[in-house]
Amino acid sequence: MWRCTRHGQPSGSRAAVARSVLAIHSLPAAELSSATALVDLDSYTVTPPIRPWPKRLYSKRLVSMITRQQNLDLALQIFDHAGKYHPGFSHNYDTYLSIIQRLSRARAFEPMESLLSRLRASRIPCGENLFVFVIRSYGLAGKPRLALRTFLGIDGFGVQRSVRSLNTLLNALVQNQRFDLVHTIFKNSKTKFGVVPNVFTCNIILKALCRKNDVEGALKVLDEMPSMGMIPNVVTYTTILGGYVSRGDMVGAKRVFSEILDRGWLPDATTYTILMDGYCKLGRLVDAIKVMDDMEENGVEPNDVTYGVMIEAYCKEKKSGEARNLLEDMLEKKYVPSSVLCCRVIDVLCEQGKVDDAGELWKRLLHKNCMPDNVISSTLIYWLCKEGKIWEAKKLFDEFEKGSIPSVLTYNTLIAGMCERGELCEAGKLWDDMVEKGHVPNAFSYNMLIKGFCELGNVDEGVRVFEEMVEKNCMPNQSTYHILIESLHNIGREEEISRILSTAISCQALDRDSWEFLVAKCIGFTSQLCDVVASLCNEKTMMLRRRKFRFDCSSCLLPVTALQLGHMDRTWVKLCRTL
Repeated sequence: MWRCTRHGQPSGSRAAVARSVLAIHSLPAAELSSATALVDLDSYTVTPPIRPWPKRLYSKRLVSMITRQQNLDLALQIFDHAGKYHPGFSHNYDTYLSIIQRLSRARAFEPMESLLSRLRASRIPCGENLFVFVIRSYGLAGKPRLALRTFLGIDGFGVQRSVRSLNTLLNALVQNQRFDLVHTIFKNSKTKFGVVPNVFTCNIILKALCRKNDVEGALKVLDEMPSMGMIPNVVTYTTILGGYVSRGDMVGAKRVFSEILDRGWLPDATTYTILMDGYCKLGRLVDAIKVMDDMEENGVEPNDVTYGVMIEAYCKEKKSGEARNLLEDMLEKKYVPSSVLCCRVIDVLCEQGKVDDAGELWKRLLHKNCMPDNVISSTLIYWLCKEGKIWEAKKLFDEFEKGSIPSVLTYNTLIAGMCERGELCEAGKLWDDMVEKGHVPNAFSYNMLIKGFCELGNVDEGVRVFEEMVEKNCMPNQSTYHILIESLHNIGREEEISRILSTAISCQALDRDSWEFLVAKCIGFTSQLCDVVASLCNEKTMMLRRRKFRFDCSSCLLPVTALQLGHMDRTWVKLCRTL
């Protein structure tokens, strides 16, 4: 909120100034002129949103201020303050472009549209770049109708549409699978919009046809391109090749690939990668490897997508060594693999008992300035714990913590490993560290601790953790109740089970799935516990009635099934009637 300050007046009088201004606006029109004589509004200025505010402001400087400002709301306030309150300053196309770009990147479309309306009303001469940016942003946000509306409204700003904005719109429509609109706009591009399509436009049309599995239609457009004055290029044929690959027709794909070579063109990395991907999807890894060999022989360097396709294929075939070698080659070429790809390689290595190799790969990522994220680290920690190497997992966790903030996932993975091995003191330290870092434990976190205590025979501590879980408004799930009920039943403390159920119902910590699980679990327990469940069921029904909810009786199906099997006694009849 901007503040008003009187020239030479101390800041403590701002409240009085505000009251004076409000009082003036509340006066009748007849008294307003006399009131303004008492308070000189020209002697007040609006406090700028940032300090220091430049005394001389030029458009380039304002663009720099807007671009460098990390806070989007503050950037918008800077733009507004400059236009409304800075003496002698007026916005131009560059300042509008800078703030609209910021807003569209952040998908703040409502204030962006408001600024576009102001820009149209101002009659400031505009360039097409602004609209290209807005159309692209709407496409990425999944709003094809708004992208089309922006394109249609370009001439309202006094800007002539070109093939650039047309292609941007068509791309946005293809991204959102609005193939019907793509065809209509392309057909009317000359007559309705005055835009002459180019070869890039035709490539987009081919992409749309191939994505809707109409390769025949794409071939027809390809044949018509010369008559439209357009010469197909490598991208044109690569698009059609991709259409065949999507169909699983590798014969057709190979035919198009051969035609590219016959025309004397050199396929690029994208062309080779699409062909390799087609073979990999059909499980023809040998053919994909041959294409990659040909690619390297022809001097075409693989890109990150190429590596990703082949590494994924090696992992699928459980060829962990080849996958690891290719990933290391990828790192040598300065490409940054995705965390999903790294996890796939680590998983395959560990599944084949090569946990040490996976650890070496993790260190390799670290040394190549490709910091493993929480997902990669959690995956390796999980496998180390599964192999019983919990202290190696803890060492890896400590090393990871030096450069990153572990997530709840990473903490949970190590806590689970510690609990599985009975190291509850170490698990407790990790728990405390997790809470100190501002993370909120989830149901999995609590379940691991409860399970750890119960397996060590300390069921009372497990119950205490459950009570803390409910108190912290963390919803228990089926696993929580399964761990506790099994442990308490095994030591003959069924009265404790009824207390847990009462706590869960009274705190509304019992969802439908958990309730159905409990009803099924209690079949075969003593009739005393069944009576308790029936009583609790009655309490739940009454509670829901008081809140004007209708109780879902689908959980009755479990006892009814038991009755049909001849395993139901009078207690369960009473339970069904209660429900």
